[in-house]
Amino acid sequence: MAKTKKPSRPKAETPKGFRDYFGAEVTQRAEMLRRIAGVYHRYGFDALESSAVETVEALGKFLPDVDRPNEGVFAWQEDAEADRPGDWLALRYDLTAPLARVYAQHRNDLPTPYRRYAMGPVWRNEKPGPGRFRQFYQCDADTVGTASPAADAEICAMLADCLEEVGIPRGDYVVRINNRKVLNGVMEVAGVLDPADPEKFAEERGIVLRAIDKLDRLGLDGVRALLGEGRKDESGDFTKGAGLSEAQADTVMGFMQAKRDTGAETVAALAKLVDGSDTGQSGVAELEAIADLLAAAGYGPDRIEIDPSVVRGLGYYTGPVFEAELTFEITDEKGRPRQFGSVAGGGRYDDLVKRFTGQEVPATGVSIGVDRLLAALQAKGRMQAQEQGPVVVTVMDRERMADYQAMVAELRREGIRAEVYLGNPKNFGNQLKYADRRNSPVAVIEGGNEKAAGVVQIKDLVLGAQIAENATLEEWKDRPSQYEVPRAQLVEKVREILAGQQG
Repeated sequence: MAKTKKPSRPKAETPKGFRDYFGAEVTQRAEMLRRIAGVYHRYGFDALESSAVETVEALGKFLPDVDRPNEGVFAWQEDAEADRPGDWLALRYDLTAPLARVYAQHRNDLPTPYRRYAMGPVWRNEKPGPGRFRQFYQCDADTVGTASPAADAEICAMLADCLEEVGIPRGDYVVRINNRKVLNGVMEVAGVLDPADPEKFAEERGIVLRAIDKLDRLGLDGVRALLGEGRKDESGDFTKGAGLSEAQADTVMGFMQAKRDTGAETVAALAKLVDGSDTGQSGVAELEAIADLLAAAGYGPDRIEIDPSVVRGLGYYTGPVFEAELTFEITDEKGRPRQFGSVAGGGRYDDLVKRFTGQEVPATGVSIGVDRLLAALQAKGRMQAQEQGPVVVTVMDRERMADYQAMVAELRREGIRAEVYLGNPKNFGNQLKYADRRNSPVAVIEGGNEKAAGVVQIKDLVLGAQIAENATLEEWKDRPSQYEVPRAQLVEKVREILAGQQG
């Protein structure tokens, strides 16, 4: 008789491109998001929590290939095996496409403009890499239903306030603003955009836009080569250029180098570049209005600046674009110093809701990269890699568990995080090892003798570790890390020790 095969056990591993988050990571992210939400709320934005699942049709622009509906997103078809299969559904790719659907669906019940913020995970079915996961958090704020540049200025001011609220000091960040209309005006002046025939010069314009988008990686010389005949990289591969004349390339390069010492000077330089383009002049006027509004509110160039090098989302945004960059240095994996870089970006997107309504609905917003910002706070020492654990009440007599539960109840009522040791209490050393693994600041000890005397022993685990590591025998004797206090003074003494550790 054949042996019955034992069922195979599943592998205990996270799927490729995903990760698990533990303790401090979760609580620190929650605290950071709480602070950001406080700023959003202070600015008058309302919270929105939309479904994590959308129809693929609603995601629209994020669907690269109609014949492969799950390309780029995690998608499935309802009742796929049925005679009449249902809709294709997908996990949300970002928080903006769901907002467009929500606004189009509920616009008759929502105020205009509608100001909302949203926070939560998004999913992308893309190849994972170092630091690049298929699930990550976003934190967005958007205003839908107004074309006023005041909405864009407000988003930029709010972004600056968010960075300072979570612990990025002034001088360690800058919010940079540009305008897609100005870039379109430059394209028009350079002869690669015909307002009467937008499809004309589409190939050349596409090469120019991709070249501009590679400025950080290729530098000015590399971009200049792509504006002309083309560029050969270090491996010898040749990338075809846009074939612009020297004069045309000069116009584009002038745009990328238009930043001056002040916002007013930068705007003036851009105005000269787009002279003759109505679209470009409109963009310059918007930048000027935004700069004036921010200045009136007290947001100077030390926090927010006009910068033509911001070229994010060229195929997506329709007007102002902005990016928050952290300017302090960190050390990369090879020990080289580099700036931390971008942690947030956004802009005006006036065409997204139109997909649902057929009518143009102006909108502007920003998205903060939650994991990037959290990493920045840790790099600045604003967030510790390990969170302080709870006070641990040890168990010296398992028959007196009610006494120990009474202790943690008192501590918790006073807002102190605490727990009773719930493992096997036979080995006291294991209880202290547990407290160490929990990163506990204090251990409470009450054996039979302490109970009879009406006292408890309170061990300062942080000071104890410091003494054990650094102190001489004499210093160890002079600096006790364990205190005996009356049982009634338990909470008071624990609070005193915790305050001393934090100080």
